[in-house]
Amino acid sequence: MEKPKAFLELTQEESDRVSSLDFLPLRTGAEFSFYECYALRGIRVDRLESDRVFCTFKVPPRLTDREGKLAAGAIANLIDAVGAGCVNVGGHPVNVSVDMSISFHSSAKIDDELEIIGQVLGKKGGYSGTSVLVKNKATGELIAEGRHSLFGKYASKM
Repeated sequence: MEKPKAFLELTQEESDRVSSLDFLPLRTGAEFSFYECYALRGIRVDRLESDRVFCTFKVPPRLTDREGKLAAGAIANLIDAVGAGCVNVGGHPVNVSVDMSISFHSSAKIDDELEIIGQVLGKKGGYSGTSVLVKNKATGELIAEGRHSLFGKYASKM
């Protein structure tokens, strides 16, 4: 038990780094959201098409593991956010994730610029399926690919 416990414990330097973080609301008048500030700050939507969204994201130190690589959880979060963004319809409640399948192919380091492409695969009623690719923008290397299904219940048009 001591070995796993030692692995999971923060060093004093890591603890100080987390304690010094300061998060402000993303937009004036918006509610404070630790999640948005910590996990999604820095993602930029470059282009929208009818069924696709193209984003870029520069890997910040706050989302890296002890080896300086973008954490797997951060990659999963980006896939979740971009996949959901592909099917989000203004004025309707946000869809909820039903299932996600992610294949991790490579890793990204601090300051790598990533290209994230989300695409709608299909919709049937309130159920939607998306595909998200995460690539290193400079090298074109595939970091991860994910399939993401979501459900949103919308009011009937009848």
